[in-house]
Amino acid sequence: MRFTKLHGYGNDYIVCDGRDLRGVASLGEFASKICARHTGAGADGIAVIDESGDADFSLRIFNPDGGEAAMSGNGSRCAAAYLYHCGLWRNDELSFATRAGVKHFQRHTSPDDAPETYTFTAEIGRPKFSSRDIPMTTDEPLMSVRDYPLPVADAHVSITALEMCNPNTVVFVNDFDELDWRAMGRLIETHTAFPERTNVVFARIRDRHTIEARVWERGVGVTESSGTGASAAAIASIIHGKVARQVKVEMPGGKVSVEWREGDDEVLLTGTAHIVYEGEWIISG
Repeated sequence: MRFTKLHGYGNDYIVCDGRDLRGVASLGEFASKICARHTGAGADGIAVIDESGDADFSLRIFNPDGGEAAMSGNGSRCAAAYLYHCGLWRNDELSFATRAGVKHFQRHTSPDDAPETYTFTAEIGRPKFSSRDIPMTTDEPLMSVRDYPLPVADAHVSITALEMCNPNTVVFVNDFDELDWRAMGRLIETHTAFPERTNVVFARIRDRHTIEARVWERGVGVTESSGTGASAAAIASIIHGKVARQVKVEMPGGKVSVEWREGDDEVLLTGTAHIVYEGEWIISG
């Protein structure tokens, strides 16, 4: 089976044609095998593209632990880049049917673009804030989870949680070195308050237009970047009045632009995807 590996700001994905996987008994098990860093191709997830009656293509995202995500900002952008790279789509506009709904992409081109680099603005969706929608278990149903004192280990961590395609939890920090955010991310991801687990984003406000973030991704661990995580960090910062409705989010892998559009509350994510290599998977199953 042929596949293409891409990355969005260091968040790497393997993109596959769903028609080549029709005989695979479990896409989750396949994802675990091919994403393995030492015994597989190595990736933060796989994106499976197939036919769709509701959009130009369907898109499914699987994490290395075999779990299926509703959506991935970086993964979906890698999938879009794959279609242009392979000549399977040429229009500037593209739509994917995902578990989080139909998502629309707009391709941007520039004479200064590096080879095999693709830039898109994508509709990520509308954030949801209630504890039921996240989902998050609380003593009483909450319409919004802001500055919630979550018991973690021997302390309480102030969190803001929301559903941004996937469950996301944002922790505001003044300095990333002031806490072991990796250990905290691991504990919060699997906290009993989150029945479907959660992405954990640690955010530092630099100014009204810039956020720095570190990401512990559900089912993955530490990642260089996350599109939905960056979007969640931006939305959490906006509702707290810390930043404007259009911001840059800087992560170790690079910088993306997030806009929370007024009027319809749609979140727009702009970023790039890069082709890494093409390969052939020869392990059965």
